[in-house]
Amino acid sequence: MQIIISGQNIDITDSLKAHVEDKFSKINNHFDHVTTTNVVLSVEKNRHSAESNIQAKGASFHASAESDDMYAAIDMVLNKLDRQVLKHKEKKTDHHRGEASLKSQAFG
Repeated sequence: MQIIISGQNIDITDSLKAHVEDKFSKINNHFDHVTTTNVVLSVEKNRHSAESNIQAKGASFHASAESDDMYAAIDMVLNKLDRQVLKHKEKKTDHHRGEASLKSQAFG
């Protein structure tokens, strides 16, 4: 997974970069097909915001969040994206495996 981090009106420090990479690597635990992740961090006065786009096989996910703290904004974006990825994964799972066997059986 490739993570691209950019900033608007903020310098991306090593600690911010490490925090983003650590948090977004957890999405890879839930969904293996993630190819590219774009993260944009921005600051306007006291409002810190984080936006992220995730490109995966067959899907793309977007989330944004604002907070007084940049680390909190990153965590909120990650939580939103994690829920989206899990929901997508749940939709892709075939929940009707047992029905096919019942239909194929001959009843009397």
